[in-house]
Amino acid sequence: MGARKRLRAEEIKATKSTTAFARLNDSPIAPRKMRLVADLVRGVEVNKALNILQHNAKNASTSLEKLLRSAIANWEQKNEGKSIEEERLIVRSIEVGGGAMLKRIQAAPQGRAHRVRKRSNHVTIVVDGAK
Repeated sequence: MGARKRLRAEEIKATKSTTAFARLNDSPIAPRKMRLVADLVRGVEVNKALNILQHNAKNASTSLEKLLRSAIANWEQKNEGKSIEEERLIVRSIEVGGGAMLKRIQAAPQGRAHRVRKRSNHVTIVVDGAK
């Protein structure tokens, strides 16, 4: 392995040691609705993000709150000696992607039918210590 490649690999390894993530698959909320709540906490400090999610009226905020708590627990497990208060964790990124779609039929006038698409999503949240 070359010197530059080794240095880059060590740099990536160091950044991975300070980050933690959590993933939620097949959440039964439409991705568009989940993105509205995810945009509120992206790039925000973790305690402030939890406060925002607790006081938000949208249904998606409860799922994101549980996911954020899971990411924090993963970070604490990875960095056993450190605490959240000392490190100042930040929500680095939240990615909301479309999941599987349930296709149903809704009865319509004059013998017709309309398609109802029940959307789901996948959410990935990355938590990192501030530098």
